[in-house]
Amino acid sequence: MRPEPITVTYLNRYIKEKVAEDEYLQYVYVKGEISNFKHHYTGHMYFTLKDEDSLIKCIMFKSSTATLNFVPKDGMKVLVLGSVAVFERDGVYQIYVKAMQEDGIGDLYKEYEELKNKLEKEGFFDEKHKQKIPFMPKTVGVLTSQTGSVIQDIINVSTRRNPNVHIRLFPIPVQGKGAELEIADAIQIMNEKKLADVLILARGGGSIEDLWPFNEELTARAIYNSKIPIISAVGHETDFTIADFVADLRAPTPSAAAELAVPDIEEINIKLDTYRNRYKNALKKKIEYMHLRYEKCMASKVFTDPTAKIKELYIQLDNQIKLLENISTNKIKDLKTKSIELISKLDTLSPLKTLTRGYAIAEKDKKSIKSIKELQKDDIINLKFIDGNVETKVV
Repeated sequence: MRPEPITVTYLNRYIKEKVAEDEYLQYVYVKGEISNFKHHYTGHMYFTLKDEDSLIKCIMFKSSTATLNFVPKDGMKVLVLGSVAVFERDGVYQIYVKAMQEDGIGDLYKEYEELKNKLEKEGFFDEKHKQKIPFMPKTVGVLTSQTGSVIQDIINVSTRRNPNVHIRLFPIPVQGKGAELEIADAIQIMNEKKLADVLILARGGGSIEDLWPFNEELTARAIYNSKIPIISAVGHETDFTIADFVADLRAPTPSAAAELAVPDIEEINIKLDTYRNRYKNALKKKIEYMHLRYEKCMASKVFTDPTAKIKELYIQLDNQIKLLENISTNKIKDLKTKSIELISKLDTLSPLKTLTRGYAIAEKDKKSIKSIKELQKDDIINLKFIDGNVETKVV
């Protein structure tokens, strides 16, 4: 006799109840390595706890995350305390973490930090080594898997922004052992054959193990030595690989990388129209201004009556000449008056003027005698009158 069939919901609910009845599963203390860590915008944390042979999903609600004294990351080894329960809708069991503490750094995370510190000291992350992304690339090289949504997202975004851009895909493995060798070879070939103006190195999200080829030193050095600018778009926005630090530009997603690599033609045309209208308006205003200046000049007397300015200058010249003549006449009169005054003064002081008044001038040896002390007995002196001279002897 066949048993009565049950629904999936009934089965999941039954398992959930059985797990809830197990006291051992209500208080578990588990150690493992964090992988696929996501900090949701609600504040909840979702991650996988794993060891060498197995893994289990975990969730830590916002109310419990407040007790953490560190920031969980992929690769960290931790100790978690919580309970195991079944999520009925999906039929999966997981640990509902109430507390978590570090249990040292996972091996992969340790390797990641060591390589990151090494390359940083060598200057691999310095801004001075970053190349500028070309403004209008003709060919965009894409290094990613030839299957999946990544290449389609890049093609769709790129061709929407610029239908004339050429997308050149170089298929590479984006995870697994030895993938870093093919990634490095692809970068080298693209450079040697100059197959693109800019490169996008991309893959979707994944665990730290899935992204590990992009954390290998070989990949980092290939990116650093590339003469073609490289945009890294590996994983989700919260994922940071060594490739992201070395690349010339990091994009949070492959679609964002396409937007950074390919300018939007429509936006460029809008900007060009804006500049064109701006220059057109400026030129129009300049022409209007020059036209007003022209009309003002043409309305001035210089153009309407060219002789008016000459006549005005002639009048000014005549006025200056008259002014100079008046100044000269007055100056001559002043000089003539002063000359008469000087002649009058000289005439008053003249010896001849003294003789006309009945005086005589006494001279000895042709020199005027000013005092009687200059004379001696028997000296011959000459007396000069207005009408003649007389010699006489001193007795």
